[in-house]
Amino acid sequence: MRDATITRTTSETAISVSISLNGTGVAKISTGVGFFDHMLDQLAKHALIDMTITAKGDQHIDDHHTVEDVGIALGQALAKALGDKKGIRRYGHFALAMDDAQIACALDLSARPYLICNLDFPTPKIGTFDSELVREFFQALSTHGGITLHIDKKHGFNSHHIAEATFKAVAKSLRMAVEKDPRTDALPSTKGVL
Repeated sequence: MRDATITRTTSETAISVSISLNGTGVAKISTGVGFFDHMLDQLAKHALIDMTITAKGDQHIDDHHTVEDVGIALGQALAKALGDKKGIRRYGHFALAMDDAQIACALDLSARPYLICNLDFPTPKIGTFDSELVREFFQALSTHGGITLHIDKKHGFNSHHIAEATFKAVAKSLRMAVEKDPRTDALPSTKGVL
């Protein structure tokens, strides 16, 4: 079915994530972190993955646990929805321009998590959102989704544009990687397992 639901409850957060890889990019997002909701909307829309995400976190402390735990749960949901990975394209890449920002992304649904994240933000905050949480989210997504994920900033001086271009570039790469390859139903690996 290429669908999955994950719930994650800790002393810091309560997260529910449902996704459909065969979706059209419909998003119902409520994390309590406005800018993060906006980024997750972009991820769903440009990956063409339907996502319903709700989160309640210890935001009286800060947004860190909420953002990280959503990344964990979303990564787990992606891995579950992909199943045995037979017939997927596996790899994705995209260079995305958004005004002053250009972000390049390449990823592999390899089950070997690894993050290269060459992002720097001119400001420590985007509104009230800590810029460093962009990396934290993608670290959690990569680790728990089993994704080799490389993100490189080519240009950019507006922190909002850099962050949004990053989520969109990852989304477009993910869309490519999770798609079914019309030429084969085989596992995209010579090892016989992913």
